[in-house]
Amino acid sequence: MMADNEVLKSEINKIFDAQDTASLKTASSGFKERKKKLEALQQYLISHQAEVIEALFTDLRKPEHETMLSEIVPVLSEIRYVGKNLNRWMQPVQVPTPLSGMGTTSHIYYEAKGKALIIAPWNYPFSLVMRPLIYAIAAGCTAIIKPSEYAPATSKLISQIINHLFDPSEVTVVEGESDVSQLLLAQPFNHIYFTGSPAVGKLVMKAAAENLTSVTLELGGKSPLIIDETVNLDKAADKIIWAKFLNNGQTCIAPDYILVHASKKDQLVDSLINSIQKMYNSDQNGIQHSGSYGRIINQKNFNRLKQLLNDAVGNGAILAFGGQLAEEDLYFEPTILTQVNHRMLVMQEEIFGPILPVLAFTQLEEAVQMIQAKPKPLAFYIMSEKADVQEMLIKKISAGGILVNDFLQHFANPELPFGGINNSGIGKSNGFYGFQEFSNAKGVMKRRLGDIRFLYPPYKKTGIQGKILQWLVRYF
Repeated sequence: MMADNEVLKSEINKIFDAQDTASLKTASSGFKERKKKLEALQQYLISHQAEVIEALFTDLRKPEHETMLSEIVPVLSEIRYVGKNLNRWMQPVQVPTPLSGMGTTSHIYYEAKGKALIIAPWNYPFSLVMRPLIYAIAAGCTAIIKPSEYAPATSKLISQIINHLFDPSEVTVVEGESDVSQLLLAQPFNHIYFTGSPAVGKLVMKAAAENLTSVTLELGGKSPLIIDETVNLDKAADKIIWAKFLNNGQTCIAPDYILVHASKKDQLVDSLINSIQKMYNSDQNGIQHSGSYGRIINQKNFNRLKQLLNDAVGNGAILAFGGQLAEEDLYFEPTILTQVNHRMLVMQEEIFGPILPVLAFTQLEEAVQMIQAKPKPLAFYIMSEKADVQEMLIKKISAGGILVNDFLQHFANPELPFGGINNSGIGKSNGFYGFQEFSNAKGVMKRRLGDIRFLYPPYKKTGIQGKILQWLVRYF
């Protein structure tokens, strides 16, 4: 084992050294070179959609429509958006210069950070590799990609795609388990982009600190939903069920739990159950046989979810719907829990699966305090027809992003920054914000006229120096 580890370490060192050399070339590349790489990736994906669909079905039993919606379309959309705007992003941006800098001009130059490491998750194992790769290419970085070993079919496909399109000195894939990640993290990268859990994110950040490497951490947490008494619950239920059970609940911005006004709780639960039946059991053959419902990624995560469910029910939670499991098929029925309390594991840990706790509140401030008592979430959802309620909640709840009367869609808007805060993440992605994560915003000032020699030593108690400094104190 030690010998194998040394061989692997040597191979990683060779890859890193090759990218270290190539990073100077990619950093100086122009708009046309970078766009050409993005367009090659775009054309390859368009002509190989079937392979992506097959890989995601193998790993997650993901329905074709879900793969198109959540894995392929977001990547192609991001490539088009970045390609359309990249030339403008790469240009120096002139910024104002204060009066004290008279005779100078000031600009921001965006330069590539250099060598990037992308560590991807298993829940969206294709799109959450490709999106950060798009930003890395756009910024002029090299990249080593570490796909998730939990999604082996997708990992293998990603390796094939990258090997076909890129020279390994610019972009390459290193497959393997956690020991591979540890060896990669020991390298002095210029930037690390990690998507995963807060627990692993802390380990990534600790490793990055050894080399003072900047990080983007796309993490997760318990993304709450507040529903007040003004909402049309039948329409709301359809939105909630789609967002919660997409990808079998294995979505970092899925609504993790619901806080609903007590007067609407029973009606909401009934509407949620009707929506589940409508979406996943319309032919009455059973949800397990639905072609629209995926599976848990592996036995480890199935067991974790089973423990959350057993702990909740064992401590008094009521199964309003679901709870049926088929371990051999990694099938976990859409499950709705009521009579949940905050001592249960299901309210302490990110669920990341098809379990939806529903809690009631009587006063809105009650719900606000429940959310504020937990770590800041990646997403916060509000369902209300009252503009004043919406604004109050937006101001009171700190979260990576907020969506009102809809779900998940903020991730698909390239004009909005996407990312967490504290426990739910560091840094932002989407459009320019993704380009910015892989870039160093370099401040550049150029003197055109004059100088400030009148402020040089020798200093005198009287004279123009003192007057100028007093003027600066007063006005600047």
